Amino acid sequence: MKTNLIAAMIAVLVVSITMSVLSVAQNVDAQEITPFPSREKTISVSGMATMSVNPDQLNINFGVETQEKTAKEALDSNSVLMNEAITAIKAAGITDSEIGTSSFNIYPVYDSYEDKESGRWTQELIGYRVSNVVTVQTDKLDRVAGIIDNAVNAGVNRVDSVYFSLSPTTQQKLQDDLLEKAILNAKAKAEKALAPLDHKIAGVKLVSLDEFYMPVTMYDSPSFVKSDSRGPTPIFSSDQDVSTSANVVFIIESN
Repeated sequence: MKTNLIAAMIAVLVVSITMSVLSVAQNVDAQEITPFPSREKTISVSGMATMSVNPDQLNINFGVETQEKTAKEALDSNSVLMNEAITAIKAAGITDSEIGTSSFNIYPVYDSYEDKESGRWTQELIGYRVSNVVTVQTDKLDRVAGIIDNAVNAGVNRVDSVYFSLSPTTQQKLQDDLLEKAILNAKAKAEKALAPLDHKIAGVKLVSLDEFYMPVTMYDSPSFVKSDSRGPTPIFSSDQDVSTSANVVFIIESN
């Protein structure tokens, strides 16, 4: 009887010890997956890079507006003038691939008048207006005067904008070059700031990139005068400053 009692007590003791060991193991695992507070030392620096470049793309938005009593008459007259304008700008060296439609609209035109008997204002349909605007994008920057003059002489009666920009290929190359310079600029700033603090860069924690920026110079529509005596329309491109920036968070440590 005593033997059975002792055996039972030993069994209970073994189970108790086993449960205690499992509990300790679980606590150890919980401690291992619990992250310690970060002890990283960091410095955040913004780098900047700027370059002066000459635009390599010409952009011109111009069109023809016509107004007639019916929509068909307005469309027909507009089509004639626009076809003549397209032929004229092709004569200046522009190809079909460099010409695209920007907008096309047909809308009614009303005239407002006051009814003498009722005193109410009334609108009366007096015709239709057709607006057809095309865009020329070309790398032939030296032909800007000829393009505009030929188009206006052929019947174009609105020039919405003339501006110079970078072609997609040039813009991508510049963006890559400037990005590298901006990051190197951030690194140089960080090293100068850390030198008197007896610290150095140990790694990179985060890099944040800003957009590539190039200002666009817009030219107002010139006052066109259809006269053979005047010279070409004077419009010139000029160098533009393009820039980009990057923010870098460096991990630092003492020397």
